[in-house]
Amino acid sequence: MSRLLSVGKRTFSALRVPNFRRYYIGQAISLVGTWMQSVAQSWLVYVLTHSATDLGLAVAVQTIPVLVLGPYGGVIADRVDKRRLMLVLQAAMGVQALALGILTVLGAVRFWEILVLALILGINNTFENPARQAFVLEMVGPDEVRNAVSLNSTLLNAARAIGPAVAGILIATVGDGICFLLNAVSFVAVVFSLATMDPKLLQPSPPAGRAKGQVREGFRYVAHAPRLAVPLVMMAIVGTLAYEFQVVLPVLAKSTFHGGAEAYGFMTAAMGIGAVLGGLVTAARGKTGLRPFTVAAGGFALAIAIAAVSPVLSIELVGLAVVGYASVSFLAIGNTTLQLEADPSMRGRVMSLWAVAFLGTTPIGGPLLGWIIAVSSGRVGLGVGAVSCAVAAAIGVGALWRSSEHRAQRTVKPTSPPGVSAVLTTEVTKA
Repeated sequence: MSRLLSVGKRTFSALRVPNFRRYYIGQAISLVGTWMQSVAQSWLVYVLTHSATDLGLAVAVQTIPVLVLGPYGGVIADRVDKRRLMLVLQAAMGVQALALGILTVLGAVRFWEILVLALILGINNTFENPARQAFVLEMVGPDEVRNAVSLNSTLLNAARAIGPAVAGILIATVGDGICFLLNAVSFVAVVFSLATMDPKLLQPSPPAGRAKGQVREGFRYVAHAPRLAVPLVMMAIVGTLAYEFQVVLPVLAKSTFHGGAEAYGFMTAAMGIGAVLGGLVTAARGKTGLRPFTVAAGGFALAIAIAAVSPVLSIELVGLAVVGYASVSFLAIGNTTLQLEADPSMRGRVMSLWAVAFLGTTPIGGPLLGWIIAVSSGRVGLGVGAVSCAVAAAIGVGALWRSSEHRAQRTVKPTSPPGVSAVLTTEVTKA
């Protein structure tokens, strides 16, 4: 019993921080609404256009601002009070959801209107994402950041389990618009949590100040730090082709397994259930660094490959649960590794590049994967994602090998006396 309590305290240790606990509760409510909107929007686009390519376009438009403006969003996050910036942007996201809900309920929504509102949401996310990512460390400090990031990932995917299932039921009974309206209401919770935090308990990073060339400075900083650059390259590859589930799953549900909105909702929920378990395991036992990140990429590749070949819906749901587990492990390990490795004054810019690699690649991957699915099938779309994860894992293995070889060369000095080189080489190999 005492061991179980110890594991529980370790798993949820970041929630002992009052500000993070308050924020976590607000996010729990808001994220359910966010996933409801995500599922409802994808389904609405597919019903209006009957086109996987248009579905990919809608997802791409929402993430184009992250690709184009993402690095500048990181500069802003490094300059300003992150909590106040998030307050304004979270409220704006609620207004966007309200507008989409009203249009849909009135039966006046058109595809181009969805694209415009998706673009507005994307611009908002461009500045909110790096601020939110970097703000976690300010709430909990460096000792709890890995646990906090893992718990956030768990929460995100718990919402993925609940929100899509609720959205599927609501779409089938009262329509898409209600999902958007409920999401608008849910933003009240997160805005309230941010507004009522105790600023004295925060650990803010020193502001970067205003100066020319800060975006270029961020790129140079990452380019000269392989411990940051390699995970970002890996994430960019995986983000482009593997994290396009909004494009793949509706087609799998409707065309491959001949289901409706309920099937789509439960497929997304299955991923969320697996991700909750993955997030809790990572929170309790997860590690950081390139080696665990590379292992997670390999596991992600295997999980998606299993889902790609599942013959019936029941087995597919199990496969997607495994995908969810692997997905959250990959994200949490990579996110935490970058936060801990980055200099505090550069953290916003580094995390903005993480957002570009994760979300900003969607304008490329979304339409590309939509086209691939249109000329082949949803299964092939998943297969492409599995291959991208395998390529990322191979890059990680290569970087680890080069790093190990470099350490060995530094350890074995040419001026060593006879016999010392062999001893040192043996010790390096054993280590």
